[in-house]
Amino acid sequence: MTTPATTSWPSLRVSDWTATRDTLHMWTQIVGKIRMAHAPLVNHWWQVTLYVSPRGLTTSTVPYLTGAFEIEFDFVGHQLVVRSSDGGVGSFPLRPMPVAEFYAEVLHTLGELGIEAPIHPRPNEVEPAIPFAEDYAHASYDAEAAGLFWRQLLQANRVMGEFRSHFVGKVSPVHFFWGAMDLACTRFSGRSAPPHPGGAPNCGDWVMSEGYSRELSSCGFWPGGGEEGAFYSYAYPEPEGFADHPVGPDGAYFSAEFKQFLLPYEAVRSASDPDRAVAEFLRTTYEAAAVRGNWDRSALEDDPLRWHGVSTPRWAPSR
Repeated sequence: MTTPATTSWPSLRVSDWTATRDTLHMWTQIVGKIRMAHAPLVNHWWQVTLYVSPRGLTTSTVPYLTGAFEIEFDFVGHQLVVRSSDGGVGSFPLRPMPVAEFYAEVLHTLGELGIEAPIHPRPNEVEPAIPFAEDYAHASYDAEAAGLFWRQLLQANRVMGEFRSHFVGKVSPVHFFWGAMDLACTRFSGRSAPPHPGGAPNCGDWVMSEGYSRELSSCGFWPGGGEEGAFYSYAYPEPEGFADHPVGPDGAYFSAEFKQFLLPYEAVRSASDPDRAVAEFLRTTYEAAAVRGNWDRSALEDDPLRWHGVSTPRWAPSR
């Protein structure tokens, strides 16, 4: 018997959409770099990310001159859509095409709206890093698979957002990093961290140094690490005993290869309560970092329902 709780967590085997995944990875890098070219630096590179939207993935508002624009991957209508604050709209269909063609289409669409997009024209955190204008190797787009991936992100974004609400210290948005193609949310202890050693392919060590400049516990979802993707959680710097800390639910484990806790997506999808399974994983793996790292939890955590039941203030809108 199926229920809304189980059917809302779709099945998508990584092996069934690897070519589309890898092409979409390059497409999101192009769009993410355009946002990065125009948005001012925010700590840990938060200004470069994409966000889950009701139809796909969006840059959100990107400042441009005295106005703004937005680029959205619409995985419902299967279009790339650009909207500008002066009322301009441009789009083109998402379909099987080489990265080189997608890159040219994006630049043309932006140009039609009077938007310049000077970016470093090759991908990061991958090997080999084929320049976008020369990439004819990645050319797949399975519309159904792209839609299912977005629905995976939609569920992950929702549960991770609820998890985020329990933390009142410094915490990132739930956002999509196009470098590694993962949805992430990061909590910070408030203490500085030792310099990160770097080592990501085609990515300067200084990039990692900025990203990991403060002690953190990070969690997320990515289309790897399991047959249908995986939720992950890691700490930097990794405190003593972190890998041995008990975590849940059943199916969660510490990967010595990736140096992080993993929970295969298929274990979540098949659970009697997927939301609870993910929530348990996020909570217990965060506790592995916070307990083993001696975080000041009383100052950093709070109940998101702390105002529940309080009388409606006079300035609140009526319903």
